[in-house]
Amino acid sequence: MNIAARLLWIDCSAGAMAGLIVLLLHNWLSELYGLPLGFTLFLGAANLSYGVFSFTLARQQQPSYLQFKVLVVANILWAALCLLFVSWFWGDASVFGIAQLILESIFVGGLGMVEWRYRDHLNLRTGGSF
Repeated sequence: MNIAARLLWIDCSAGAMAGLIVLLLHNWLSELYGLPLGFTLFLGAANLSYGVFSFTLARQQQPSYLQFKVLVVANILWAALCLLFVSWFWGDASVFGIAQLILESIFVGGLGMVEWRYRDHLNLRTGGSF
């Protein structure tokens, strides 16, 4: 398994684990982070959904280029959204909540950039449908 394929497995594992942990511990994390319960549930659901989508690519021998591009763009957009959430909740969220959002932005954005850099090492299928 080459490094690009491992990146897809890291991506789906991180998203799924983060989502499950947040959903399982949402009450406690909401208090720790100083974030609204509904928003904390949204974070967990978004991460889990993303993990499921990236899992569909990781398990394919030849993921489509379009699916891969959607994955990378979603990573970059989520990283930007996390920074927007920081500004939105600044002053209300705890230092743990702000740190979590910043670290998630760095991890997800960095992962998206590394995946894009190694895209030529994946056996991506061109053409066809999503």
